[in-house]
Amino acid sequence: MDEVVRNGSKMLRLGFTTGTCAALASSGALQLLLTGRVPERLNIVTRKGISVSVSPEEAGFRDEGKTTAYCLIKKDAGDDIDATDGALIGAEVSLTEKPGISIDGGEGVGRVTKPGLDQPVGAAAINTVPRQMIRESLEACARQLDYPLEKRGAAAVIFVPEGRKIAEKTFNPHLGITGGISILGTTGIVEPMSEQALVDTIEVEMKQKRTGAGDVILVPGNYGETFLQQGHLGNVLDHAPLVQCSNFIGDAVDIAVNCGFQRVLLTGHIGKLVKLAGGMMNTHSRMGDCRMEILTAHAACAGADQKTCQKLMQCAVTDEAVRILEEAGVFPEVMEALLQKIQHHLDRRAENRLKIGAAVYQGERLLGLTETAEKILKEWNVQIPEK
Repeated sequence: MDEVVRNGSKMLRLGFTTGTCAALASSGALQLLLTGRVPERLNIVTRKGISVSVSPEEAGFRDEGKTTAYCLIKKDAGDDIDATDGALIGAEVSLTEKPGISIDGGEGVGRVTKPGLDQPVGAAAINTVPRQMIRESLEACARQLDYPLEKRGAAAVIFVPEGRKIAEKTFNPHLGITGGISILGTTGIVEPMSEQALVDTIEVEMKQKRTGAGDVILVPGNYGETFLQQGHLGNVLDHAPLVQCSNFIGDAVDIAVNCGFQRVLLTGHIGKLVKLAGGMMNTHSRMGDCRMEILTAHAACAGADQKTCQKLMQCAVTDEAVRILEEAGVFPEVMEALLQKIQHHLDRRAENRLKIGAAVYQGERLLGLTETAEKILKEWNVQIPEK
């Protein structure tokens, strides 16, 4: 790709996700099946609105009867440090008598073994957005080539030849995904994650938002922004500009202080913000992972029994941990304790030079507000919708 993004003083080249590769490969394999010709070029418009155009690395038929075709796309992560950069992402597509589209994972694509992830236990680790991209690419190809999906179908199996080896460099085994990599991506585009460049970018954006605004809303990423856009925290976006701070929550708080903001509302998923309860201000997994330890300690203090604590320590994701805490009847007490600790560490980082609070959510559910977050919403006259 030739598209670039400015991170601080550097111009870094964008890349595209494994999900984009899988969608392109699926389209390429279906084109080969329906036309008998390997496509010279494959194109897709990603969720971010950026077009990706690539040539297949390899394509062909799996059988003499030419009933199954495959296509391989080379992943280009741009200037991002990505374990899957340069990997071949493939799709095998077969025509079926059953109408519609089916999507599964093959060699090198991981399988989910623990609950709480994007896909259910036993399913291929192909997340929701990539599945939608694959489906839409196959549907577009079928329409273009007059293949009636309402009468006959197509089955796509995504595979990654070096997926098992690549997965050893990722956190997949820790998360309960075995046998290969995950097919990921929410926008279809990989944006470079140079740490200092990202912090510089956050600072530039916050300085821009400071003009004419005394308050700011921080979210780690796209999910937090979507949570607010969907109105789960009322009309807070009418009261302050929003800035994405990635994993650099502590740096963002420092920047907010130096910029002279008066109020900061941090909104994030419990999987990230639980780390703040342990004083972690950079929530990237390589900086540490104390989520289950923190949850287990607070559960024990709330009266959870040994069996519950053992279950918590074996969890891979916080969504599953929340379920266990609710079953044990201690979730309200644990959540309240976490909110108090989060507030303590945010105040400590801000040195009480501004008013800062946090809203913690899970999916579309608001789990709780810290004391200062409640005050900020009251001052903004925000009414939280009842569920």
